[in-house]
Amino acid sequence: MSLAETLLWLCEIPSPIGEEELICTKVAERLAKVPLAGATRRYGNSIVVPVTRGTNGPKVALVGHLDVVRTEHEHPPRIEGDKLYGPGSSDMKSGLALMLDVAEQKKRPKVDLTLVFYAREEGPFAENELGPVLDEDPELRHADIAMCLEPSDNRLQLGCAGSLHANVKFHGRTAHSARPWQGENAIQKAGAFLSRLGALQPEKSLVDGLEWSAVASATMAKGGRARNIIPDLFEVNVNHRFGPDRTLAQAKAFVERLVGADATVEFVDEAPAALPFRKHPLVEALAASGVVSVEPKQAWTDVARFAALGVPAVNFGPGVNSQAHQKNEWTTLSLLDTGRDILGRWLERISA
Repeated sequence: MSLAETLLWLCEIPSPIGEEELICTKVAERLAKVPLAGATRRYGNSIVVPVTRGTNGPKVALVGHLDVVRTEHEHPPRIEGDKLYGPGSSDMKSGLALMLDVAEQKKRPKVDLTLVFYAREEGPFAENELGPVLDEDPELRHADIAMCLEPSDNRLQLGCAGSLHANVKFHGRTAHSARPWQGENAIQKAGAFLSRLGALQPEKSLVDGLEWSAVASATMAKGGRARNIIPDLFEVNVNHRFGPDRTLAQAKAFVERLVGADATVEFVDEAPAALPFRKHPLVEALAASGVVSVEPKQAWTDVARFAALGVPAVNFGPGVNSQAHQKNEWTTLSLLDTGRDILGRWLERISA
């Protein structure tokens, strides 16, 4: 298959989060037809594929998630001119297509190459299958570098921001809305906190010459029992994003200070930030291989899981970043081809 045909094949296999079994099986079956350095290892709906071994080159992991978000598409996957439309075409089946392409080439790079296809990235941190894969697989935590092929328009995006989700609960007391003085309005108690939250400005930080913004936002809210009852509970989801200069403990303390004594705080999802590893020689080699630019990753990605193990990890992929999670998602074939060229030059540059 051509690279475009491979991407179209991937997009034609439904894989919304939680339904990755079919695509995992099909990818494994396809890779079983090419020479590998060992047996594919399966963990749930995720697979680890040893492509080459014994090269004396660096140990490289190319990593991509199989799942896509549930978005609306008005037509089946298709190619129209330079655009390929389909669920996950940008996020991140374009990256998966590059991974399959490398494995199916007759000429292999002289690196010890491993491919990791994993499930449930688009959900909570704790449900992401890459965590158990890294815990259970005997080789991955010894990689010299990991590349997560998230959509980045062929930019090299280093590190990642951390992410906290906190359920902030304001407590009150019910009463009839005709006599509000007999109760305590939990929604109105949130006013001062929401004003403080709204007044926050991004806090800038520099790590390895790259700038991150620490921000906090209310993203969901619920409360109230009926139109004529003073509410006794109001809950706000606060999402705090922070740079790699801040630990999870420091990020949690920031949210708790922001809330103060006005409410109770329950942290429901915690994902650490990752350092950029900008000066690592394998990262510098990628930066010199034709990437569009080098920039910080303001969002969270699974590079943080590798970084926590001391494995340098980067974000680089041919998908259109702005198309991630969009209705009628698409990517461009020109970006896909250019991404393959950059990846190939890098693997050649770092080969033994």
